[in-house]
Amino acid sequence: MEDERFMRLAIEKAGAGIEAGQTPFGACIVKGGEVVSVEHNLVWATTDITAHGEVVAIRAACRALDTIELDGCVIYSTCEPCPMCFSAIHWAKIAKIVYGAEIADAQGAGFNELTVSNAMMKAEGGSPVEVVGGFMREECRRLFADWLAREGRRVY
Repeated sequence: MEDERFMRLAIEKAGAGIEAGQTPFGACIVKGGEVVSVEHNLVWATTDITAHGEVVAIRAACRALDTIELDGCVIYSTCEPCPMCFSAIHWAKIAKIVYGAEIADAQGAGFNELTVSNAMMKAEGGSPVEVVGGFMREECRRLFADWLAREGRRVY
């Protein structure tokens, strides 16, 4: 039940990002059942290709908790984190990733994704982060449809 609540926050934030002319990605970071940060992708707003939803949420959580180590936190992401985001999650020592849509869903919407799954990153890199995929996938996939329906959308 709590997982659904936190994923819904990420979905709502991604929707706000779409409305603001950003791309359809959102993330929510939780520690001890309390929301620490909820952010959406800011790549176009900041002209920063690294400003993915997960990275923006990690930056905000680190500021909120005044630390670079987010041990004990869970990140809820509307889409499977890319290799850059997975690495940031690993380095921040986030305990668990819960994601909805798959990398293939992002590719299907036109995003230039690397096809390196979180399971592969975890296994090959020896990361201790727990990975739970496909959570509320259909609701998360709808974000891509909403974004694709927008005039003037920009992909990267």
